[in-house]
Amino acid sequence: MKKLTAIFTVLLLLAITIPAMAASAINKDGYYKGIKLCGKVKVVEHFADINVQVVNSFPDLKVKVVDSFPDDIGEWKFVEYGEDFTV
Repeated sequence: MKKLTAIFTVLLLLAITIPAMAASAINKDGYYKGIKLCGKVKVVEHFADINVQVVNSFPDLKVKVVDSFPDDIGEWKFVEYGEDFTV
């Protein structure tokens, strides 16, 4: 009975932690697919580095549009050329 309880507990913990880890692909340092999510961003129609979606609730990343020094995670400056990544 104790062995069954231990197995059930481990499975329960895995069931809780795996979806939480998969919920956001952004790591703790603010990188997604090797791209730091701050800097100069160019909006393109095709072949973007990152596909984004505007949502009203539960965002993976809150973006702040800035005019200069987009150095912190989530700070983006939209540009036409000289981009760090495309969306």
